[in-house]
Amino acid sequence: MESAAVKPRTATIHRRTKETSIDVTLNVDGRGAGDFDTGIGFLDHLLDHLSKHGLFDITVHATGDLRIDPHHTVEDVAITLGKAFDEALDGRKGIARMSDATVPMDESLASVAVDISGRGYSVVEAAFSSSEVGGMPTTLIRHFLESFAREAKMNIYARVLSGYDDHHKAEALFKALARALDGATRLDKRRLEDVPSTKGVI
Repeated sequence: MESAAVKPRTATIHRRTKETSIDVTLNVDGRGAGDFDTGIGFLDHLLDHLSKHGLFDITVHATGDLRIDPHHTVEDVAITLGKAFDEALDGRKGIARMSDATVPMDESLASVAVDISGRGYSVVEAAFSSSEVGGMPTTLIRHFLESFAREAKMNIYARVLSGYDDHHKAEALFKALARALDGATRLDKRRLEDVPSTKGVI
């Protein structure tokens, strides 16, 4: 934090549907502490990367209709986490707003650019060779990013640039997302009272 006058950027969000029950807490200005229990091990693994490499303190506890498949749980975790970022960054004053990161993971390389613009939009260019990783369908990686971007009200442009191991591709994507989000959410002491937009509002 650059100023004691800046209020804590935290959020606690609960989401209840007939399909899932999700509890998320977020501290944007954390130290990378994560606690994840979604019932989907690989999703927990990806969220851990988001927390650790973005220096966000995040807890996600979820129960869902996994007897059907992981879709509803992955989607609702993304929705709830996106809402948490939107709430924690209320008003968007002082943030850098835009950032990008390119991250290698062994043979894989991924790039993510983020604009916390107030408009939820995503472009995901990521091809996976297998139908699932760790029991999680690879199609849900795209769906997670799309749902998260919409609810967080930010633009996310995510690309897997190279690689052949789907586990590594997914890890690289989430590490790059973490680094890009860390850069975009950082406070700039030169404009703590200003919104980074020519419109004056985000």
